[in-house]
Amino acid sequence: MSDALMTIREMCDAYDVTPRTLRFYEAKELLFPQRQGQKRLFTRRDRARLKLILRGKRFGFSLEEIRQLLDLYDLGDGQFTQFARTYDVGRARLAQMVAQRDELNTAIADLEEQLRWGEKMLAQMQPRKAG
Repeated sequence: MSDALMTIREMCDAYDVTPRTLRFYEAKELLFPQRQGQKRLFTRRDRARLKLILRGKRFGFSLEEIRQLLDLYDLGDGQFTQFARTYDVGRARLAQMVAQRDELNTAIADLEEQLRWGEKMLAQMQPRKAG
């Protein structure tokens, strides 16, 4: 995409979000579109921020975590602090996700075992046809 400004409709179409979502992110001070009367115009920076917001949400980061990470962009250290903190938060989130996956795998295995037991019980309890 070019440096051209995008309308809210163009943003919605390009990033598969709703106008309400964009307004919500603006209210949460995650996006800062330019205003022309009632019209919101999104810059290249807004588009980059939206991509990061959506990626962070997909990975399970809270909006507050995302906002804090985005705010580190302007520290003037070539984004070193932002990258380092994002890496640390990402590693922690990955560890949480792996633990959740392991718990889910254990629960799935347990349920599968219970269902196999249930199948055996149902087969043994099957009413016999009188003949």
